Amino acid sequence: MEKSDITSPGIGLGCSTTATRNKYSDLLTVAIVAATIALFAISPAARDSFGEVNRSHGMIMSFIKFAILATFGEVLAVRLTEGVYLKPGFGLLPKAFVWGLLGIVIKSNFIIYASGVKALLAYLNLATTPSSFPVMIMVAFSISLLNNSLFAPVLMTLHKMSDIHISMTGGTMGGFFSSVDCGVLLKKINWDVMWNFVFKKTIPFFWIPAHTITFLLPPDRQIGFAAILGVVLGVILAFAGTKK
Repeated sequence: MEKSDITSPGIGLGCSTTATRNKYSDLLTVAIVAATIALFAISPAARDSFGEVNRSHGMIMSFIKFAILATFGEVLAVRLTEGVYLKPGFGLLPKAFVWGLLGIVIKSNFIIYASGVKALLAYLNLATTPSSFPVMIMVAFSISLLNNSLFAPVLMTLHKMSDIHISMTGGTMGGFFSSVDCGVLLKKINWDVMWNFVFKKTIPFFWIPAHTITFLLPPDRQIGFAAILGVVLGVILAFAGTKK
């Protein structure tokens, strides 16, 4: 009997166990997402309560929504690219913490750009009052264009730096709060991917159109929609990290 004949059953059993575990994880993930969507779809009370908390505690809710949704996007990307939801050194807690902080920054940024761009358009004698749908589109597009041209590259670079730092420090909260050398982190970024994929492709072809829709929504719904887009952002940036 050859050695391969002895080891193959064990290997097969291990693969089968992993595949079964992943299937259960997939089913659980789908069930949680579906249950959450169903709750808000069929329960006006849930929607009203969520809306009230969102209006009363906008910054806190921004932290929570991005910590959950954008981190889920990264976890989903790992599942799609590597076959597991979590891997050693992934750093679930520090990633969620970073996304939460970025959620607060994004909320602040929305407020600043929404008012600032309207002031700029008024200074240029362009209509900003939503008297017609074309005007609403123009204002929303202008906010999205400047927001994504001036702010998004900074956000994405900061996120990538934090991602590298988390990986370098073992994915622990203790490691995350260790000293940071920003120069080293900047040098470790794959700028070919960051420029040619993240900046040149995702910003003009996805984020500017997507955030045009965002700024067409009422202010109290913008950050929620942006948090959902955060799932997409997490997936895009995680996939970008696998590109060579």
